[in-house]
Amino acid sequence: MEARPARSEDLDALTALRGALFPDHPAAFHRGELEALITRADYGVFLAVGASGPVGFAEVALRTDYVNGCDTSPVAFLEAVYVAPDQRRGGCARALITAVEDWGRARGCTELASDADLANIDSHRMHAAVGFEETERVVYFRKGLAESR
Repeated sequence: MEARPARSEDLDALTALRGALFPDHPAAFHRGELEALITRADYGVFLAVGASGPVGFAEVALRTDYVNGCDTSPVAFLEAVYVAPDQRRGGCARALITAVEDWGRARGCTELASDADLANIDSHRMHAAVGFEETERVVYFRKGLAESR
């Protein structure tokens, strides 16, 4: 298993993998975002390649704003990680997280943060398996500000 920085020739594979993680957006949306993201200095996109080809990806951002549970700035923030279901529990996520950690260290980060939906127990387990510790649980709220009362 190899986890490496994504290149422009990886866009088709990355688009398909990202679409599997975020199916509510069309492929053109994912491809457009990925084309922009793989060239940014403050953002990393990594591709995991196994014997059968691309099997997973991770995205990491350099955040300088407050990151829940962290004490330093900047923080490397794991924005997305996905491994094809038939490739899970084989070290792919660990390889991707290692690449993300190296990316963060190279940019002066001493912390890697992430989040997951409260109901996504599989993600919680993956985070724990690769060394993350839970720092807090948060519920976000929203209220529309309509003109009328």
